[in-house]
Amino acid sequence: MVQATPFLLMLFLALGAHCIHAKKCSLTGSWVNDLGSNMTIESVDADGVFAGSYHTAVTAGPNEIKKSPLQGSQQKGRNQKGQPTFGFTVNWSFS
Repeated sequence: MVQATPFLLMLFLALGAHCIHAKKCSLTGSWVNDLGSNMTIESVDADGVFAGSYHTAVTAGPNEIKKSPLQGSQQKGRNQKGQPTFGFTVNWSFS
């Protein structure tokens, strides 16, 4: 079973630190968590919609680990605390 909480926490912290002095937060690029799982976001359109891939380094079985597609969206405006907000889902390819 893949545990997303550590990855999301690390991603949130990385984005928070990355966006402190920036006027616009960029999600585009590769993000790696402390377990070695990798998320790549190719581009974010004007509406905040993005796509990419997730390659988990965590497995509980003998199946081959493959990259899985992800889709998400970023809030256009900042939230009440002035921070960017986004969410995404992964469609696992290896189960």
